[in-house]
Amino acid sequence: MQTLLNIFYLGVKELRSLGRDTMMLVMIVFSFTGQVYLIATGLPESLHKAPIAIVDEDRSQLSTRIINSFYPPHFLTPVIIDQYATDPGMDVGLYTFVVDIPVNFQRDVLAGRQPKIQLNIDATRISQAFIGNNYIQTIVSGEVATFAQGHRALVTLPVELEVRALFNPNLSSEWFGSVMEVVNSITTLSIILTGAALIREREHGTIEHLLVMPLTPFEIMMAKVWSMGLVVVVVATASIAFVVHGLLDVPIQGSLGLFVVGMSLHLFATTSMGIFLGTVARSMPQLGLLMLIILLPLQMLSGGMTPRESMPELVQNIMLAAPTTHFVSLAQAILYRGAGFSIVWPEFLALITIGSIFFVMALSRFRSTISSMV
Repeated sequence: MQTLLNIFYLGVKELRSLGRDTMMLVMIVFSFTGQVYLIATGLPESLHKAPIAIVDEDRSQLSTRIINSFYPPHFLTPVIIDQYATDPGMDVGLYTFVVDIPVNFQRDVLAGRQPKIQLNIDATRISQAFIGNNYIQTIVSGEVATFAQGHRALVTLPVELEVRALFNPNLSSEWFGSVMEVVNSITTLSIILTGAALIREREHGTIEHLLVMPLTPFEIMMAKVWSMGLVVVVVATASIAFVVHGLLDVPIQGSLGLFVVGMSLHLFATTSMGIFLGTVARSMPQLGLLMLIILLPLQMLSGGMTPRESMPELVQNIMLAAPTTHFVSLAQAILYRGAGFSIVWPEFLALITIGSIFFVMALSRFRSTISSMV
């Protein structure tokens, strides 16, 4: 009982200390409000005002139809140029797309010869290039098909592909980006808060005060874990409820309570990582540098940005040891697809195992660090 009381009161001390750190409080609030909103709404889900130029070597009715099919807001008004202005214009960044319609294009289409249109893309603008490529292909194919339909009968295929988008029928990037940003903020803040709490004790000299009290390293560490974890749980849950679901109108399919339980297990692992990093770093700048090499792989290779199946098998196997891999999986399953515990229990078990290993490692390192200061 005395151990539990020590852990509780030390945790309350950590919360009070955090409450006096204005900059840290601002970062916490912004990470789960403004940053979530900006990331969710800032990602382009469609082409918007892309600069395009047309080289019309055919000057036919069909080429005019194609030119007139590019209009705002997806594209800027097409600029008509000659073929010699293509490379100079793209070199200086005037156009993202240049469509070259060849000579006798309309005649070849009506004759069934399947002529080709050249599409030049500035691939340095990766987002517009990827989306715009599909847009232009669809627009040109539609105009050509409509034009040809008015001059000769087209063969209708007996099979038609019907696409059904599950869980995100409008393919809105806000639905995906908002939840994944909350997941990233949970990981980032939990590591920063616990690591900074330990470094703050060392910089302010209060760690020496704790050492002369009848406290064990386990009690000191557990106090930091539960207090900082509680802060992240509260603000992340509020972010899901009020920012993601309320402000951005993203539907939450599954149980928010089940997600909170999974988040708590994830925090058990990440706060332990924060303690470990706090014993390695000697100052806040050092902790920041360590965060760079830790957070980038955790966020980029966990399956939150790209599917794990698209990664090399070796990377997939290595990332199974990371708590973020399993947390992203259960978060997507619960919040997007409405999965229950019967589906996500393997992720829960993995987080318990990984968290226990990280906790033991952090406690061992913390004890050795404390011992060297005595």
